Amino acid sequence: MTVNRKEKEEIKEITYNNTSLWQMCLFSLNNAALNLYLAMMLYVSYYANSIAGFGVVLVSMLMTAMEVFDGITDPIAGFLLDSLEGRFGKFRPFMLVGNLLMSVSCFLMFFTTHHVNVEFRLLYFIFLYAIFIVGFTLQTVVGKSGQTVLTDNPAQRPISTYFDSLFIMASYGGTALYVSNYLVPKYNGFTNEKIYQVLAVTVIILAFICTVLAIIGIWNKDRKEYFGDSSKKKQKIFIKDYWEIIRCNRPIRMLIIAACTDKFAATVYSHAAVGVMLFGIMMQDYSIAGLIGLVTALPTLVIVTLGIKVAQKFGQKHALVLFTNLAILFQIMMAILLAVGNVNQIHFSFHHMNGITVTFFIIFVLLNGSKSITNNMVVPMIADCSDYEIYRSGKYVPGLMGAMFSFIDKIFTALGTAFVGLVLILIGYGKRLPQISDPLTGKVKWITIFLYCIIPILGWVCSIIALKFYKLDKATMTKIQVEKAHRKKTHRLKRRKQVP
Repeated sequence: MTVNRKEKEEIKEITYNNTSLWQMCLFSLNNAALNLYLAMMLYVSYYANSIAGFGVVLVSMLMTAMEVFDGITDPIAGFLLDSLEGRFGKFRPFMLVGNLLMSVSCFLMFFTTHHVNVEFRLLYFIFLYAIFIVGFTLQTVVGKSGQTVLTDNPAQRPISTYFDSLFIMASYGGTALYVSNYLVPKYNGFTNEKIYQVLAVTVIILAFICTVLAIIGIWNKDRKEYFGDSSKKKQKIFIKDYWEIIRCNRPIRMLIIAACTDKFAATVYSHAAVGVMLFGIMMQDYSIAGLIGLVTALPTLVIVTLGIKVAQKFGQKHALVLFTNLAILFQIMMAILLAVGNVNQIHFSFHHMNGITVTFFIIFVLLNGSKSITNNMVVPMIADCSDYEIYRSGKYVPGLMGAMFSFIDKIFTALGTAFVGLVLILIGYGKRLPQISDPLTGKVKWITIFLYCIIPILGWVCSIIALKFYKLDKATMTKIQVEKAHRKKTHRLKRRKQVP
C-alpha cells in the first residue's frame, strides 16, 4: 500500500496525540515491574522443589497448569478494561490493584508455604500462585494496551521499544546478577530458603516503586478524550462483539502467531534450569549468568537504538522482520560455538581474557540486541492493531487486543515451561532440577544447545512466516492515521453546524 500526493498533504495536517519522553519512559516501568516479578518467578520451580518439597514432575505440571490459568484470566481482564471508564481512568486502577495482589501473594508464598502442613501445602501454594496470576493479569493487560492512549504518532511508538528493552535488561539482568553473584554464593546454592525470601522482598519493593512511577507517567493520558474515537459517546462493548473483531482483524491474529512462537522459544532458552546447565555446568562458572547482562548492556542498547531508527524510517513490521532474521543468523553462530568451542575457558575477567571469551561476547551482544527487538517491538505493534480496529469498525478495544495477545502468549509460555520440564525428565532430572555442581556429560551438553539455540531458531522461523501475512506496514498505518484525522475533522465541522 502506497501513499498518494493528496494523502501526503493530509498527513501534514494530522494532529497526533504526542507524548513526552519522560511519560513514555515512566510508563515503560509498568513492564519493568512485571518483568521483575517474571525474573523472580523463574526461580519458583527451584523453591517448590528444593524448599517446599514438591517433585520435579509435579512442579512441571503445576507450572504449566498455572500458566494456562493465567491465560484464561486475560479475556476477563480485557473485557473489564474495555468496559471501565471511571473517575480514576481506565488503566491506573488495574496497575495499582494488580501490583498489590502480586506483592502480597509473593510475600506469603516464599515466607510461609514450606511451613504449612504437608497435607495442605500444595493447595496453599496453588491458592497463592492463583492470586499472583490474577494480579499479574490485571497489570499485564495495561502494558499491552496503554500504548493506545500514550501516543498514536508512528514516529514515537517505536521509541517505547528502547525503554522496554532497557528495563527488561535491567530487570532480568539485574535479577540474574543479584542471584548468581550475591545470593547463591551467600546462601550456598538454591537449597536455602533465605535466598528466595531476600529475593522476594527486593522485587516487591522495586516493583512497587516502578508501578507508582508508571501510574504517574500515564496519569494525564488516562482520560476519555484519548480513548479511541473521542467524538463518540461512551461505547458499549459486549462479549459477543469480540468474535467479530477477532474474525475480521487479521493483523492482530498474525501478530499473535508471530509473537507466541517467539514467546515459546524465549520461555525455553530463559528457563532457570537452562541457565544453570549453560553457565553452571557447561561453562563451569555460574557467575557469568549475571555478569553477561551487565557487560553487554550498553552495546545491546546501541543495537536496539539502531532497530528503533529502522522502525521509524521503514515501519515497525520491517524492523521486526529484519532483526528476527538477524537473530536466526546469530543464534546459529552461537550454536556452533557451544558445540565446538571450549566454553569452559570463557572467563569474564580482564586477567583471563582469551579468544573464545571475546567471540562469545561479540555473538552474545549481537544476538541479545536482535532478541530485544523481536521481544519488544510487538508491544507497540499491538497499538497499531488497535488503531486498525478503530479504522475498520470504530470500536476502541485495547483491552481485547492486549488480552488476546496475552492469552495466547501465556498458553505458549505454559507449553514452553512444560517442554523444558519434559526434556529434563527424559535426561534424568526426574527428582531434582539441575544444579551448578553437576558434572558435564554429552547428553547435558547437546540438550543445552538444543534448548538454548535450536528451539529459538525454529520459533523465529515460524514468526517470519506469520509476518508475511501481517499487512500493517508503514504506508498502511499512515493511511489509517489520515482516516482517523479526517473523521475527527468531519465531526468537528458537524458540531459547529449544530451550534446555533
